[in-house]
Amino acid sequence: MAGGLVALLDDIVTLTKVAAASLDDVGAAAGKASVKAAGVVVDDTAVTPRYVHGFTPDRELPIVRKIAVGSIRNKLLIILPVAMLLSQFLPQALPYLLIAGGLFLSYEGAEKVYEAIGGGHHAEEEVAAERGPEFEKSMISGAIRTDLILSAEIMVISLSSVEDEPFWTRLAVLIVVAFLITALVYGVVAIIVKMDDIGLALAQRESTFSQKVGRGLVTAMPKIMSTLTVVGIAAMLWVGGHILIVNVGEAGFHWPADQLHHVEHWFGDLVHGGFGGVLSWTAGTVLSALVGLVVGAIVVAILHVVPKRKKKDAAAH
Repeated sequence: MAGGLVALLDDIVTLTKVAAASLDDVGAAAGKASVKAAGVVVDDTAVTPRYVHGFTPDRELPIVRKIAVGSIRNKLLIILPVAMLLSQFLPQALPYLLIAGGLFLSYEGAEKVYEAIGGGHHAEEEVAAERGPEFEKSMISGAIRTDLILSAEIMVISLSSVEDEPFWTRLAVLIVVAFLITALVYGVVAIIVKMDDIGLALAQRESTFSQKVGRGLVTAMPKIMSTLTVVGIAAMLWVGGHILIVNVGEAGFHWPADQLHHVEHWFGDLVHGGFGGVLSWTAGTVLSALVGLVVGAIVVAILHVVPKRKKKDAAAH
């Protein structure tokens, strides 16, 4: 009886060690996958604050929270099941889904450029003051739609780093990445959008240094938010263009990806050392953004410009 109990305890210890090792493997793989997706995480962080820009301070954190909840739903309820099923049974379909996502992001970025040039963005802000909650709801929906594409890219990049792992390990890694990335992105976004309130709190302290820092933050935040809006649009074009180039190559048409690599290598070879790598990355980023802008502009023309001109011509006649 005692021997059986000892054997049972030995089995439990062994299983515990195996489980702990598995958790360590999942944690390590999740960390590796998160690092690999870091570029898109930066873009996601830059894109999101523009959806909060212009709202009253009391609505900023609730909006960020709603977008974060929508983001985790995107990852766990939409992207995760689709990614796992496709990776298991139809891995060749993933590039085509990402191409569709790249088209959407390029369109979103190019549309914002079109609105900025044509004045549509200012008209939208005026409507925002009139519509209030309806506009907030539409902005949150837009942010969650954009997040769906960025999250899909993050999850697929993460999946590609553990594609040789067993099914359940891949699933566990993607779940960990989903929560980790969402907490990171929207935690940083929450800090960014509330930085002016932090500045006000510091400005009201007795310390002269705190007051200076606080006033500096309050003064700087409108410019920082405007800059983040521009960075967010550029990030959508960059990521959208890069997704298109890479996944068109994955789908069989390698010329765009080959040209991107040639450009990166050419600029990288201009200067030796670490700066060459920076120059190579910058050239690749600019080229990807230009591709995103051109492709997005074509979609914008098809969906907006051409129909408007047809309406004007019809009204003139």
